Amino acid sequence: MQKDQSTSAPSTPARLRNRRRSNEVVPEVSKENGGHLLVNDRNKYKSMWIRAYSTIWMIGGFALVVYMGHLCITAMVVVIQIFMAKELFNLLRKAHEDRHLPGFRLLNWHFFFTAMLFVYGRILSQRLVNTVTSDKFLYQLVNSLIKYHMVICYFLYIAGFMWFILTLKKKMYKYQFGQYAWTHMILIVVFTQSSFTVANIFEGIFWFLLPATLIVINDIFAYIFGFFFGRTPLIKLSPKKTWEGFIGASITTMISAFVLANIMGRFQWLTCPRKDLSSGWLQCDPGPLFKPEYFTLPGWVPQWFPWKEISILPVQWHALCLGLFASIIAPFGGFFASGFKRAFKIKDFGDSIPGHGGITDRMDCQMVMAVFAYIYHQSFVVPQSISVEIILDQILTNLTFEEQHALYVKLGEIIRERLVGQS
Repeated sequence: MQKDQSTSAPSTPARLRNRRRSNEVVPEVSKENGGHLLVNDRNKYKSMWIRAYSTIWMIGGFALVVYMGHLCITAMVVVIQIFMAKELFNLLRKAHEDRHLPGFRLLNWHFFFTAMLFVYGRILSQRLVNTVTSDKFLYQLVNSLIKYHMVICYFLYIAGFMWFILTLKKKMYKYQFGQYAWTHMILIVVFTQSSFTVANIFEGIFWFLLPATLIVINDIFAYIFGFFFGRTPLIKLSPKKTWEGFIGASITTMISAFVLANIMGRFQWLTCPRKDLSSGWLQCDPGPLFKPEYFTLPGWVPQWFPWKEISILPVQWHALCLGLFASIIAPFGGFFASGFKRAFKIKDFGDSIPGHGGITDRMDCQMVMAVFAYIYHQSFVVPQSISVEIILDQILTNLTFEEQHALYVKLGEIIRERLVGQS
């Protein structure tokens, strides 16, 4: 009996994936549903309602987290990272090999949390300093940790590297080195995206919320337009994507970008940058990007509409660029993920979100968008010249309290000498 089972079993060891059996095989294109288009899919209404129900819960939860502020949004990003890493770690996991490598999974997470400490330590160091300035002991402790941050992360990584070498086993070298390389690729993909996302959050929730919302809008309306009008295939990697869905979603996303930027740009809670890790409400000078400019409409417009002038925030023109990217370029992140899943013969990366797949399935386009939003903000929105705030950030980050005090005294002497010379 055992012999029959062994001969009928697959030659390759079973991979450990926390997903349903139905998700382990990419569905073939069916002739009964008109090829691969949603417009002719018999089960599309059931799929639509499941997807819509999950979408409502996700949007509601997302809105609540955004309302709770910068720290909660950052915590949400961390949780999403952990789920993404779990799904991707499991993708190449093999049960037979893992049974002979106790603790090998723990090594993956050691590298993951070391990378997390490095990335977030670099991004949030200045905010942490600004938070503890009132307590001298904590201030000195935080400054010491920041000063030796790279050393700490490096030796944590080296500890993991030595751990990996010491656990190498004969006849399993290929699997272990493959897992080592796969882990590092996951870290690059996940933390590249997350580092830019968190940086956007602290530059102002606006620069995180608007790009993320545009991706959601594009995804929803691509599904809706494809659902009702989709007939022309867009790309073979994603059989149910259609040109009708792509074009309809692009137009909707561009309009949404222009309108949402006007709405979001009027709330200081969304537009003010966060300089520390507190959770209080923000107030700041909105700056020229978020101050409305008024335009008088042509004389014939009031005959049809009750407006004589309109107000436009300058940031709305930047929002159009974000909307264009979310419509045309960001979907290629989804196409890449589709090709990746086909290479591994799976439908979804996981099944944690009914109707949507796993967390990674929802974040494919968000990864591309977050990086672009940060680069665009730094290139076209943030002033490129040296300013007082930039110099102050450098001083507070790189100088100790004693060095800052010495700089203050020296600047005072220089200013007094110049005042005496002018008089």
